[in-house]
Amino acid sequence: MADYADSAWLRERIRDVLDCYYPTCLDDRHGGFVAQLDAETGAVYDRDSKHLVATARFTRNFALASELFGDDRWSEAAARGVAFLREEFRDADRGGYHWLLSGTAPVESRRVCYGHAFVVLAYARASEAGVPNAERYLDESWALLDDHFYEPDHGLYRSAYDADWRESEPYRGQNANMHACEAALVAHEVTGEDRYLDRAATVAESICVDLAGESDGRLWEHYDADWTPDFGYNRDDPAHQFRPWGYQPGHHAEWAKPLSILDRHHDADWPAERATELFDIALDGWDDDRGGFSYTLDESDAPVVDDRYGWAVAEAIGAAAALAERTGDETYREWYDRFWDYAVETLVAPTGAWYERVDADNEAYPTGDGPAVEPGYHPIGACYEAIRSLGA
Repeated sequence: MADYADSAWLRERIRDVLDCYYPTCLDDRHGGFVAQLDAETGAVYDRDSKHLVATARFTRNFALASELFGDDRWSEAAARGVAFLREEFRDADRGGYHWLLSGTAPVESRRVCYGHAFVVLAYARASEAGVPNAERYLDESWALLDDHFYEPDHGLYRSAYDADWRESEPYRGQNANMHACEAALVAHEVTGEDRYLDRAATVAESICVDLAGESDGRLWEHYDADWTPDFGYNRDDPAHQFRPWGYQPGHHAEWAKPLSILDRHHDADWPAERATELFDIALDGWDDDRGGFSYTLDESDAPVVDDRYGWAVAEAIGAAAALAERTGDETYREWYDRFWDYAVETLVAPTGAWYERVDADNEAYPTGDGPAVEPGYHPIGACYEAIRSLGA
């Protein structure tokens, strides 16, 4: 068995994911990146669709690659992503960023907090990689996120607006806030500015302590405009990819990672306490026999949707690594190895990328035909956190 904590091994896994996408992902017609690659073959199935989240995630991936490997091609690719975000996704007239393009033409212009959080993250990492003007763009995008989405009375972010910023969607969700917290933590680590750390702590406490207190410490996904839990939301569509009904073990594991990172910087006891509790709750969704996390669970922890998503395991790897570093508890290192065993056996495709999801018998679903949003962001993040947490 490989030493999953070995830095050289982890770097090779990052290279495997990068090599799946690069240089195929470089779009010489429109600029930016092509994210629609088949995980099994690496073939491009859609050259035109460009999702804001995928573009921001590519930019972050290449910025991290620049830090880890130093090759000019990675910093150049990160700069390419920054340029496309600024020149094509950013709406210079109305402010904010389009959600989806075809080539360079906007096809969906809702202003979505989830996407804007990833823009902040992309600029933060690009700034760290030395991309010109990225730090200024970080400051601008943070101000935009703050001005339009942040609700200071709740310490949380609203979800979306129409393209003209006139009408806010009544839905509120924890997922966008988790990624806003993540982006704020990265911005703090890159710049050293306390405003980012303060916001990360506020959002994390609002979700993981205050709101979780209304559901026995677990994280509910969906809320009304006043942040009242909506326990019926999408109950008739439990397999929804982005807003499913039920508790998501993957998001409990995913939250454990930024809480552990917050614990490194924030002088309080609750981040570490909640990180360990949420990690334990996530394990309620782990299948001891077949491996993997069920996508969603009901109130009694019975699976609702039993597909297993690659992102959930990747985030659990990162969380286990960070918790092992923060607590010194060998149990987290054991889970870290266990998650990697499953990922290597089940989730890593022949291209080096990860399958998006597998069924309950661990058979991979074919790559879909819609705009892709996950160009290796989660596995690269898992490896990066393991490198800096375990330091082997």
